[in-house]
Amino acid sequence: MYKILEKKTLNANTKQMVIDAPHVAKKAQPGQFIILRVDEDGERIPLTIASYDREKGTIMIIFQEVGATTKKLGLLNEGDCLHDFVGPLGRASELEGLKKVAVVGGGLGCAIAYPQAKALHEMGAEVDLIAGFRNKDIIILEDEMRAACTNLHLVTDDGSNGRKALVTQVLKELIDAGNQYDAVIAIGPMIMMKFVAETTRPYGIKTIVSMNSTMVDGTGMCGGCRLSVGGEIKFACVDGPDFDGHLVDFDESMRRSAMYKKQEAHAVEAHECNLHKMEVK
Repeated sequence: MYKILEKKTLNANTKQMVIDAPHVAKKAQPGQFIILRVDEDGERIPLTIASYDREKGTIMIIFQEVGATTKKLGLLNEGDCLHDFVGPLGRASELEGLKKVAVVGGGLGCAIAYPQAKALHEMGAEVDLIAGFRNKDIIILEDEMRAACTNLHLVTDDGSNGRKALVTQVLKELIDAGNQYDAVIAIGPMIMMKFVAETTRPYGIKTIVSMNSTMVDGTGMCGGCRLSVGGEIKFACVDGPDFDGHLVDFDESMRRSAMYKKQEAHAVEAHECNLHKMEVK
C-alpha cells in the first residue's frame, strides 16, 4: 500500500499529492509516469511524475478530477493509501546537450512541463517557459515554474491574468525575436501540441511532444496507447511518451482519444450516484 503523505488543492478541480513510494522515487526521471489503482476494484490510470525526492522516497502527482477514478482519488486524504502505484514507466526525456530550450505547457500540461523545465534549468540550460491557461482561476504552480526557468511567459485565453494570448503566439514571437532554440518541448492538450509543432515546422526547430494516450497495462501489450509517428505504429507507454512532434499524426490520436467518451461519462455518472447515496445515508 502506498500512503498519501501530503495533499494540496491547486484549483477547484486540480489536486496535488505526495506519495510514499521509495522504489519508484529511486529510479524516476523527468518525463516518466506511474500507473495507479485507488482500490482493489479500481481501474488503472497513468499519471505523469510531477517531481520526486530520492532521499525522502516520495513521488508527487498532480491530477485533474475529470473522470470517475480521478474523482475517487480526489476524495482520499493524507494518511489514506493507494492500492497500486507502479513505475517509473516510459522512457525518460532526453535532455542532455540542450543549451537553449522553450518549454510550452498548456493547462494541466504545465504540471508535466514544470519538471522538464526544472531539470533543464538545473543542467545549466537557458529555459523560456511558456505557460497557458484558460483563465487566472485555474493557474497552477506559478511560483514553482518561475523558479524552474530563465524566463516565464504566463498567458491566459481571456487575459484575466494580464496578457491575453495563445502559447503559440508567444512562441512565434520569441523565435522571430532571434531566439535560436535547440529544441521546443510541448506538453498539454493534443490540439495545442499540434499547433506548437506547426508553429516550429517552418523554422526547422526540433519539437518534442508528450503523448499521454489512453493506457491500461503500461507495457505495450494492450495496444490502447498506440499512435502513428512518421507512418509507423508506436506505443506511448514504452516508446514514449516523448515523440517528434513533426512526425506525430495528431488528427488520428485525437480521434482515438474521443472513442471512450460515452463510457467515461457513464462511469462519472455512476460515481456521482454512489456519492449521493452515501450522502443520503
